Amino acid sequence: MNKALHFLVYLFLIIASAGLWFEIELNAKRTLLTDRNRMQEDYLVKIARTIEMEEPNKDVQTEIKKDVSSVKAEIVDNPEMENVLDGYNYYLEQANLKTFDWDNDKTRRQLRMVYLLDAEGKPIMDGNRPKMTGRGTEDELLSNLFEASKLMQQKLNNTRNELVTLRNKLEEQVNELNKIKPEARQDKVTIVERDEKIAKLESEKADLENQIVKIKAQIDELNAEITSLKDEVATAQDETEATKEELAKLQKVNENLKKLLAEAIAQQQTGNTSRGTAVTTIPLGDKGKIVIVDNESMFAAVEFTPEAMKQLKGNDLSHPLPNMEFGVKRPGFNGAAGEFVGRIRLRQEVKGKNYVICDILGEWEQSKLNINDVVFAD
Repeated sequence: MNKALHFLVYLFLIIASAGLWFEIELNAKRTLLTDRNRMQEDYLVKIARTIEMEEPNKDVQTEIKKDVSSVKAEIVDNPEMENVLDGYNYYLEQANLKTFDWDNDKTRRQLRMVYLLDAEGKPIMDGNRPKMTGRGTEDELLSNLFEASKLMQQKLNNTRNELVTLRNKLEEQVNELNKIKPEARQDKVTIVERDEKIAKLESEKADLENQIVKIKAQIDELNAEITSLKDEVATAQDETEATKEELAKLQKVNENLKKLLAEAIAQQQTGNTSRGTAVTTIPLGDKGKIVIVDNESMFAAVEFTPEAMKQLKGNDLSHPLPNMEFGVKRPGFNGAAGEFVGRIRLRQEVKGKNYVICDILGEWEQSKLNINDVVFAD
């Protein structure tokens, strides 16, 4: 009994070992089949991306019109035209058409669906074998891919035929051009010879015209001398009138300066009757403009705005004029300091007016002050 039991144990161990060996070998084959199926699936996805799934628009047409009218010595406004690409299948040029996209979970699951399944998920039998064709199977995807591949091959062959046709048309155009070019060269030679003759005649004509021009020039010089003498007389009269007008303007400016200075001196001699204390600061910004300037005597008359005068002398204009400095700028001036041209210091106000006589501070000078320069507080 013990021997029989030992025998059964050893037999069981041998059978178990054999089963284990078969299991290991089966797992290796299963891994190989799994990797192979995955590789085939990935390459099917890649190949599908290269197959166009839609047809190009065959209604698109194109034209290249060629002038086929004969070449004569005449201008043809409306030449006879011919479409060189008549019958050309332009749709073959369309690129970037939509391709199959199988890189998604739904399509990849269908690629793994070898058999046609019923509603319960069991294979539908075709006799003794499971049915492998039908909706939702791998065969459906591969069949669609195969049909699309045949269409692409057909388009490729059509493209090759179109290339042959276009090459023949190109040869015809080149041959025709080669026939025309010798005639064009001869025409250019004739034109050059004719242009040389014309140029020679033009040169002789120009010499004659130059002689005529010289004679006319002599006449014009004599007339110009007469006119020049008349112009000199008229210019002298005009300069005399202009000098008189300029002198009158200067005299008027001088009278205004004298009047302003006289008023300022009179006010200074009578004393300042203002009340209150002088201000020390005023808000920044533009305050007025220069109305009279004498850069040699280093003084200028500034017309302040009513607001600026209130800032300087108070709302009732009762405060004394402060001893303040202001900047002067000229809009559009581009000097070393930008629009800044100099500084002035208040000296004496003109009674009853918004005018103030100011000293020009020479150490700040960037340019000579001009009338209408803007005075600003900084």
